[in-house]
Amino acid sequence: MSEETDYEQVTGETCPICSEKTLTLMETRKEVPYFGMCYLFSMDCSSCNYHKADLEAEETHDPAKYSFIIESEEDLKVRVIKSSNATVKIGTVGSMEPGEAANGYITNVEGLLNRIKTQVEHLKAVAGDEGDKASVKKAKNHLKKLQRALWGQEPMKIILNDPTGNSAIISPKAEKK
Repeated sequence: MSEETDYEQVTGETCPICSEKTLTLMETRKEVPYFGMCYLFSMDCSSCNYHKADLEAEETHDPAKYSFIIESEEDLKVRVIKSSNATVKIGTVGSMEPGEAANGYITNVEGLLNRIKTQVEHLKAVAGDEGDKASVKKAKNHLKKLQRALWGQEPMKIILNDPTGNSAIISPKAEKK
């Protein structure tokens, strides 16, 4: 990606969670190769650690659904653009759904897998605290699959679906519908 072409930051705003005047708003404009100019927005509170981020393409895009199969370590470097409106499904392991708490971001396939891995680890811990052995075992199996995919040893399919068209998987291997 190219350097930032536009940057704006506002500090001392009121946080919607803790009501302290410690919220920082930021907007950055970036050119994303093969996708176009994008705006990244974020809110961060230094008091309660609230964070919200989103991404919006400058150009309008039609709704899009991308499919991509991770088959090697090289595939982990593929760029992923995800808006807060997008749904991401990673194999049979898990998904990220749009909603109030959803974030938009620019990452790569490895970053996406690590985000899901963090979610599964959290669910495993909660299940362990509740004594749910079946859910702990299921989470352990999902974590093994994710780790093998992160090592490029197990194929895994990613589906990225965005009704706003503000998301993409930037690779010739990605199928767009």
